[in-house]
Amino acid sequence: MTDPPGRTPDERLPARRPTSEPVPADRFSAPRQAHVNELTPERAAKIVEQSASARVVALLATIVVILFTIIYYFYELGAPLGLTEARTDQQREVQQVTAIERGYNLFQANCARCHGPQGKGTNEGYSAPPLNDQMKLYVHLNATYLANVLREGGRLVCGNSRSVMPVWSNENGGPLNYIQIENLIAFLRAPSNHEYVIRDPDTLEPEQNADGTVKTFIGWRDPTFKPDPSATAVPDCWSDTAGASQGPTPSLPPDAVTLDVIAETIAFNVHELEAPAGEVFGIDFVNRDSGVGGHDVDIRRGDGSVVVDNPKLDDAGEVTYTIPALEAGTYTFICSVHPIPSMTGTLTVR
Repeated sequence: MTDPPGRTPDERLPARRPTSEPVPADRFSAPRQAHVNELTPERAAKIVEQSASARVVALLATIVVILFTIIYYFYELGAPLGLTEARTDQQREVQQVTAIERGYNLFQANCARCHGPQGKGTNEGYSAPPLNDQMKLYVHLNATYLANVLREGGRLVCGNSRSVMPVWSNENGGPLNYIQIENLIAFLRAPSNHEYVIRDPDTLEPEQNADGTVKTFIGWRDPTFKPDPSATAVPDCWSDTAGASQGPTPSLPPDAVTLDVIAETIAFNVHELEAPAGEVFGIDFVNRDSGVGGHDVDIRRGDGSVVVDNPKLDDAGEVTYTIPALEAGTYTFICSVHPIPSMTGTLTVR
């Protein structure tokens, strides 16, 4: 900037104060009355009150956090002395019930046709071994063994690669995934001291009886069962050979009685047959189904033991079975591949 003309440099500076005049103390600060260096009694009391309130709030917050932590701990793991059940155990029980109820539907859809709807197998005239047996459920049919059989099929049981017990796990090409396998095993090992709900396979809603009550079932395994000390172990291998005919098949005489049986849409066309006692007779069997695993017509006694085990027709076709002379009585003719009511009938020999 250019200094204004007509003034010397000394004149342009601020006027000098005489040395005898003191500098004002509040020249560059607020007035003296604005500076209060001590607390008034009212202000000090207010600060103390606010500090005490803050400590009370902090104490209450700490107590709430501690109580919540303790309550949540016992909620998760259960109270001492068994006063409450742990939430994890409750959820585990709920999930187990769900697995058993879903396993029931899997068993009825895939296993009941051979093992029977109650798992009694040959004890009720079905082709597969019984599963609803306390001796077998006690140790033999444990979760690991069942998982191995479902993964490997019947070849694991007796080493028979031609076993009709199929592979069920999709690890080896079967139709069931690992969750379904776990559910099926849960059902097979379900305890008999608990009642479960039968649910619709598609909607999972409870099914109802005609009177409106919910359909239920109980498990097979008795948790209190203990085998007799003198009992022998359940054999690892099972084969349905008891009572089966092992001799040569007799020829059919020209004048022998021949009975007609037709299999179509997985059902026999007849459910009542009659044959003469003490005479060889024949069954002219026609299979009209394809791609369902085949059909046959076996003869069994009332206790489920096999009298005649006829060969299976794997596809559509016709065969005449020769049935050896039978004693008078009532027998069952059944398809061993599909041992269901529609493929089961009564043979009366008289």
